[in-house]
Amino acid sequence: MKYYKTYTLGCKVNTYETQAVCTLLEKEGYQESKDDRCDLIIVNTCAVTLTSESKSRQKIRSLKKLYPNAVMFVMGCYSQLHPEQVEKIQGVDIVIGTSKRNEIVKLINQYFNDKEKIVEVDKENRNQKYECLNISSYNENTRAFLKIQDGCNNFCSYCVIPYTRGNIRSRPKEEIICEVKRLVDNSYQEIVLTGIDMASYGVDFDNSTSLNDLIDEILSKNPSLKRLRISSLEASQITDEFISLLIKYPQIARHLHIPLQSGSEGVLKRMNRKYTKEQFREDIRKIRNVIPDIALACDVIVGFPGETEEEFMETYNFIIDCGFDYLHVFPYSPRPGTLASKMENQIPESIKKERVTRLIELGKNLKDKYEDTFEGKEVEVIIETYDPKLKMYHGYSSNYLDVYVKSEENIKGKLIKAIYHKMK
Repeated sequence: MKYYKTYTLGCKVNTYETQAVCTLLEKEGYQESKDDRCDLIIVNTCAVTLTSESKSRQKIRSLKKLYPNAVMFVMGCYSQLHPEQVEKIQGVDIVIGTSKRNEIVKLINQYFNDKEKIVEVDKENRNQKYECLNISSYNENTRAFLKIQDGCNNFCSYCVIPYTRGNIRSRPKEEIICEVKRLVDNSYQEIVLTGIDMASYGVDFDNSTSLNDLIDEILSKNPSLKRLRISSLEASQITDEFISLLIKYPQIARHLHIPLQSGSEGVLKRMNRKYTKEQFREDIRKIRNVIPDIALACDVIVGFPGETEEEFMETYNFIIDCGFDYLHVFPYSPRPGTLASKMENQIPESIKKERVTRLIELGKNLKDKYEDTFEGKEVEVIIETYDPKLKMYHGYSSNYLDVYVKSEENIKGKLIKAIYHKMK
């Protein structure tokens, strides 16, 4: 019996892929370690920012220090982008990028036999096919992520993801439907659809299917699924057809994460984003008109090259105007090889920090305002965990409110109705 441990940095796609790798390992007789026994460590890295890269390096080193005799296997976006850097980290034994996950058992067995460092990173990744990975169970016992798509063709001027993840490629709908059924049969209450650019789902199938078609089929064939959450959605996907699905299926979570990045027309153009402010505003208005109390979250990049105080305030006011409820704020991070990293007028770190602080404060106020509207109201919540310190059960509502419930009986894993009270 060999024991393994995993650590995942970054997005929900990484989380899914780590779990799929665990599934492959357990089919070969490996067992996840719950104590200090460890023969193999798998670190799934992130490279979306310089900070993500630094955290990836730190985690590799700290885990190797804790488990010096374990084989260190590194995968993910950072190792795809900079395999030579990862290879040089002391104690790293096997390196792959964002492909060849299906070969993990073969590579591990090869290392155990030969004891020679392995680096298998495909740098030519703009013409790949979808690599099928599967899960039937998950570390969490109520919610499961489900990857439906990989890659990105947008090439926003600041983003390294098209280089680390390759071309857009969709997972066959039949495979997705089968995996949904397995997860539902294994009592998962909530499934979270995830991908690198989910709005592009089906484009590589000559538009014979789309994300809307997929959502419709998932829910029509699995009426017992309590909740389907969409992890991130570009504004371009908010069509009349998508809104009709929101109306038709109350199982679709009333919480959408819609990347904005900037509310300044000039900055959006420099970012190579594919929409205007007015298009974005209209898409948000469509959703609010149909579901007024839906929770809307967005990503914002602060301090993009050339961003003036006036452009920053355009973004600040546009967020308020759109009525977002949650903000995810990131200082601009230059990524080598991208157009933005070569632009003039890079913003000093001190100005980025000050602007980030202002937007985070705005985000706190918007979040408080939204949550206050639900104080004392009944919401549906899927109970996920029990907090022994608070002696309360915890879960999330459809619109992603943190809900705590006292109960004498074990309600973990159940969908219940509860009165929402914001924790102080």
